[in-house]
Amino acid sequence: MFTDQRQSFLFCIGTLASYPLVESLLSFLTRPWRATPALSHTPFPQQEQSRIVHRQIPKVPYMTPLLLASQSAIRLTLLQNAGLGVHAHPARVDEDALRAALQAEEATPLDIADALAEAKAFKLAQHHPLALALGCDQILALGTRLFAKPATRDEARQHLADLSGQTHQLLSAAVLYHESQPIWRHVGVARLTMRHASDAYLDEYLDRTWPAVQHCVGGYQLEGEGIRLFSAIEGDYFTILGLPLLPLLSFLSLRGFIAS
Repeated sequence: MFTDQRQSFLFCIGTLASYPLVESLLSFLTRPWRATPALSHTPFPQQEQSRIVHRQIPKVPYMTPLLLASQSAIRLTLLQNAGLGVHAHPARVDEDALRAALQAEEATPLDIADALAEAKAFKLAQHHPLALALGCDQILALGTRLFAKPATRDEARQHLADLSGQTHQLLSAAVLYHESQPIWRHVGVARLTMRHASDAYLDEYLDRTWPAVQHCVGGYQLEGEGIRLFSAIEGDYFTILGLPLLPLLSFLSLRGFIAS
């Protein structure tokens, strides 16, 4: 069924000729699609998805440049704090168009996060094939509803109200390319339960944190006052921040990119 959906998705992309990324993504989109488990059909502890693409590749040469296809300051900081030599090269990908097309074809949140991360890695790898190109994306899912970063304070206020008293999922995807081929991918999943917050507190919270939280999906920052919004959290801290760092470091060590 997903193969048929993918054909329709490609047709949708074909109508987006005005978007700069379409031509460079055509070869990416015409490869066989990965069908990953439906999010709602898998218990939480087993939702961590990690897969090395099975092709015969040597170990990555030591000191191969690592490029981050993202403008996320927190992801760059996490990688740098781990002692990695990394440079940010944001990939120009129309995420809204791709996300909308995938949602129209009823792709799971896990598949959407993975596809967006790969689109960024793929785009960067076309310009730097000998580097390690790392694409990342994070999706917030409340059931089947996906949340994007709030564009305005009013939208952030509405997102927080909708999440109040609910358990949502954060899916952080990472895809690594080398020599224009995907060599590793992972989707980390965390479950977060938000306590019931009063309207007055949400207004006061945004008075103190806006516009800093504008760049955070859901309108909160767990590393700041946003932690007070939650009653329970299950999952890896780095996944919540938007990067499955520990699985990435394990792979880089395994492939000889970093010393171990």
